Amino acid sequence: MKRRKLMKSLLAIGALVVATTAWAGYNIWSNEYTFSQKQLQTAIDSKFPQRLRYAEVFNVGLRNPRLTLNPAQNRVLTRVNVDVVSPLLLAAPLNGTITLSSGLRYDKATRAILLDNPTVDSIDFNGVPAQYKPQLSQIGAAVAEQVLKDYPIYTFTSDELRLSGKTFEPGAITVQSEGIAVEINES
Repeated sequence: MKRRKLMKSLLAIGALVVATTAWAGYNIWSNEYTFSQKQLQTAIDSKFPQRLRYAEVFNVGLRNPRLTLNPAQNRVLTRVNVDVVSPLLLAAPLNGTITLSSGLRYDKATRAILLDNPTVDSIDFNGVPAQYKPQLSQIGAAVAEQVLKDYPIYTFTSDELRLSGKTFEPGAITVQSEGIAVEINES
């Protein structure tokens, strides 16, 4: 009899573990789904390295993205190493970094959290003459648009947005110091 009770208890605990892993990151008390900075970094890492061509003259290489969070402005920052090569215009490749800032939005059609409205926060190329700064800014803006605009950092499964026969939909997305929180509302 005791053995049977123990088995039932273990099965119940196992079922609970399976149910909660499907909702990993979901907090039932606050109705929020959370993603750590590490999870976001992994999502961004899969987008790099990249090679782009700009204005048919520049080859731009992007690598080693480093993600940070800006809760004060509710934005995600991505700093990437950049090399710019142009055999026609540059004697040697330019190496530096670009920091891009993106908002976040939910796309209902794809059930994805997307990077939104990426902008160039800073460009840092050591030893670059001032005359090249405007072109580097334009290249940075093109990089932001091509690489990060509408990039999905997380796609919800239909099961993650359904619980006990109810359907849920993401609402407000808040950048926090350790990750992001996505409000989940019953639809």
